[in-house]
Amino acid sequence: MLTLETFHALLTPEGQAALAAAAALDADETTLLPALTKLRRRFPAPLAAAALETTLLRRRARSKFRQADALYFTREALEQASGELVARHRAQRFRAQADTVYDLCCGIGGDALALAAAGLQVVGYDHDPLRVAIARANAAALGLAQRVTFVVGDVRAVVPPSGAWLFFDPARRDEHGRRRAPAAYQPPLATIERWLDRAAGLAVKVAPGIDYETLPYPVEVEIVSLGGEVKEACLWWGALRRHGRSATLLPAGVMLTDEPVPPPPLSVPQRYLYEPDGAVIRAHLIAQLAQRLGAAQIDPSLAFLTAAHLTPTPFARAWEIIEVMPFNLKQLRARLRHLGVGHVVIKKRGSPIDPQALERQLRLEGPATLTLVLTRAQGEHVVLLCREAQAGGA
Repeated sequence: MLTLETFHALLTPEGQAALAAAAALDADETTLLPALTKLRRRFPAPLAAAALETTLLRRRARSKFRQADALYFTREALEQASGELVARHRAQRFRAQADTVYDLCCGIGGDALALAAAGLQVVGYDHDPLRVAIARANAAALGLAQRVTFVVGDVRAVVPPSGAWLFFDPARRDEHGRRRAPAAYQPPLATIERWLDRAAGLAVKVAPGIDYETLPYPVEVEIVSLGGEVKEACLWWGALRRHGRSATLLPAGVMLTDEPVPPPPLSVPQRYLYEPDGAVIRAHLIAQLAQRLGAAQIDPSLAFLTAAHLTPTPFARAWEIIEVMPFNLKQLRARLRHLGVGHVVIKKRGSPIDPQALERQLRLEGPATLTLVLTRAQGEHVVLLCREAQAGGA
């Protein structure tokens, strides 16, 4: 486990030599012990372990940070840190209005670095001296040290100046797992109440599964997905608030918002099926997407949309529906064999059927591949035989 003393040792010439030696070993989890034994022959045991752990974490962090090989992490802090693309997207909203941003619970600096890179001055607070030391080193590694000041302290004691711009990222997990209730965050979400009357604008990073409809605050809830995977949610207050709900898709940077629209109509499955991006679903923007696509829902309780004509959109994947069948295993198997289908990709929404068990039961042979969508259509359990539409989706 990395300690503050060992981290400072990593920053010395000997520590940098240990990092270079660890990187040269190109170790992974299966060769960890032999690699550690080699490093201990040249360096003190705590330094060797810290260098090897940092090397492994840098490799893991490459999916989040372009310059991961120059940065420092702890395992837990890396899991909690905002990815570079998400943090950069968020920083642009601050950049449009703010000069200085207070990053409360800054951790190892993921958001602070993005805010500084956007041209803002940043004051970061965290109660953990190790994370603050890592954040300082990361800012220096990226040439941003002049734009960032980091302070060790309890954010609950912070009294921001009047008109301040704030970003708050409370911890949402501990050794027991994720903390889903806002009152269980560390510090709890209610901490913001002491800042609301002083802040010009405030943003809070929260879990995307938060029941935001129960929040006692007038906020915009932005759900962000990256590469089709929902990553996080952000609550926006004050001058930073632009909408009531929004869904942002990265890296494209496109946004769907909650403009008033009528509820989507219901329809039997037509020629095309749309599966909205998870951010659209979490932001409760199915009606807005349906309006854009001229589409209907196949069931009032499900997010699947359908239309007779294909409209390309980054907000959903699209499939061409070849056939709609009431679910019956024997009939489905016979139909797939008749079509020469030997491989299926099974998706489900609103169906109790286990896709893996179904695939084993089908016992298919043949050259063709189809997507099977197990779902409900106006209350009836059906299976949709589909192929992905070339013009649809991002």
